[in-house]
Amino acid sequence: MIQLFRKLRKNLLSEGKTGQYLKYALGEIALVVIGILIALQINNWNESIKDNNALNEYLGKIRSHTGEDLHQLDTITKYRSQMANVCKKARTRILDKTEDEDLLLLMSCGVAFADYYFKANTGGYDALRNSGYYGKINTTPLDSLLTKYHSLVEEIAENEKSYNDYVLNQEAYLSTHFDTSLILASAFLPPDSLALRATPQSEYYEVFAAYTATPSYRNVIGLAAFQFETMVNQYKQLKNVGENVVNEIDAITND
Repeated sequence: MIQLFRKLRKNLLSEGKTGQYLKYALGEIALVVIGILIALQINNWNESIKDNNALNEYLGKIRSHTGEDLHQLDTITKYRSQMANVCKKARTRILDKTEDEDLLLLMSCGVAFADYYFKANTGGYDALRNSGYYGKINTTPLDSLLTKYHSLVEEIAENEKSYNDYVLNQEAYLSTHFDTSLILASAFLPPDSLALRATPQSEYYEVFAAYTATPSYRNVIGLAAFQFETMVNQYKQLKNVGENVVNEIDAITND
């Protein structure tokens, strides 16, 4: 097409048709400009597809990691809920001064000393934030959901750290005032194995009764009865937001 324009221009110049020559020259320029614009548009379109594919890869990782978090939340919510109920019953016994009637209940509260916590997988989210693609979801519903999600993750971490640090301090005190060998044996060895030992069952109960009567042990029971409920509520909030994150990512990547 351009060669045709050039041939026509040459003929027009040789024939002295300057006006028509200018028209053909302008047509050639317009054709070149249109060609450049089309090329730029195709390049932008290709870049847009490339960027969207890269963004979807990041979002896919976030979706996968959020799914792992949701599974972990189900497990820890069940554990904390069960222990909150047990510790509330034990707290009631303590307040009613009837704990001696149900020593096994107070003994079962020993699991409240376990160093148990929720650990979110933030790898996908951190990778997206450190990439050049985070701006593509800025001010979108997904951006708000991810901000809220990770804000809750930080709140949960602080709450759990507060509880676990307190428990560790109380446990450290107990370990310096009690020989916990009988307590650990009773808690972890099979009953048949304990029956073969020289220590009678009554002695295990005596040690447990003294152990569970300490302020440190009961402080942990009281804190767990209160704080586990707070943790469970936070887990449920996080699960709700996490499910919305997954749904929003599905809506974006399936478009």
